[in-house]
Amino acid sequence: MAPMGIRLSPLGMAVFCLLGLGVLYHLYSGFLAGRFAFFMLSEPAAGGAEPPPRGSAAAVDLRELLAVSVLAAVRGGEEVKRVREGNVLNEKAKGKTREGAEEKLTSGDLLSNRRMYHLLQAAFPGVQINSEEHVDTADQETVSWDRSIPEEIKQKIQPKEVPAESVTVWIDPLDATQEYTEDLRQYVTTMVCVAVNGKPVIGVIHKPFSAYTAWAMVDGGSNVKARSSYNEKTPRIIVSRSHAGKVKQVARQTFGNKTVIIPAGGAGYKVLALLDVAEKNQEEADVYIHVTYIKKWDICAGNAVLRALGGHMTTLNGEEISYTGSDGNEGGLIASINMNHKALIEKLPDLEETSHKLD
Repeated sequence: MAPMGIRLSPLGMAVFCLLGLGVLYHLYSGFLAGRFAFFMLSEPAAGGAEPPPRGSAAAVDLRELLAVSVLAAVRGGEEVKRVREGNVLNEKAKGKTREGAEEKLTSGDLLSNRRMYHLLQAAFPGVQINSEEHVDTADQETVSWDRSIPEEIKQKIQPKEVPAESVTVWIDPLDATQEYTEDLRQYVTTMVCVAVNGKPVIGVIHKPFSAYTAWAMVDGGSNVKARSSYNEKTPRIIVSRSHAGKVKQVARQTFGNKTVIIPAGGAGYKVLALLDVAEKNQEEADVYIHVTYIKKWDICAGNAVLRALGGHMTTLNGEEISYTGSDGNEGGLIASINMNHKALIEKLPDLEETSHKLD
């Protein structure tokens, strides 16, 4: 007998084909839709890309950055004060300066740095931040900012946006660590500086033990001002404690024996000495001189404050200091306000030579 077979009618074959096509459509329709959506999202919008929204990683509002910089300096200062008053410094050496002096590190430096760095980084994640102390990448402490701006800043500063890639933030979580370990509290500051294309435009200097904060923004405003008068003929010159003897010799040869040399700690403190600061423990000076290599986080904030008030901070030979690239300034510095800065440099030609002798 012939084997039995199954014979489909033409109608059955048509139904079977339609079912197959339906299954194939179901499988491929999702894939094609996804590819189409990807293509559409990849195309630029008509008329070009939309401008970045305010506060995005691509744009930075300098007024907001000033506000969070003030907050960061204060928050860091709280850590500095807490550690010092609790006498839990855990002091150790972290190396030596070019002059052979021991550089010290304390818990105050590290805890202040942790607080300041993470606050600034969380508020403006697209901005380059340079700090004196190492930041542990495994440390993911969350420090938030509610984006509130103090009324004083709102009244004096207008919003101003710049590209995030043009901004570098320099933070000094504890300036005058040597004096901090010696309990010379008046010299200690925390500082934040904002540079745009290498030029210092925002400076914040905070004194943790008196809660005094000076801030200023170039072409914006400030909460501090210059003094009413300065002595150009026999200026009071503020210098590092370790440099006082050498600078004294040069200064008195130039300005006479009545020239006063003020030895002090901390670059932030020395800049404040040039300003009208209502602080009982703040000395006053007419000129600030540093004759050796110095790190940029030590001087950037003070440079910005002086620039905002019409003053100057340059290398010893009068060159502007750029706050990009390396973290050090090789040429020493001279700072003044409401004085003939160029004439000061010309009167002190031996400072560059003194700088090389001290290096």
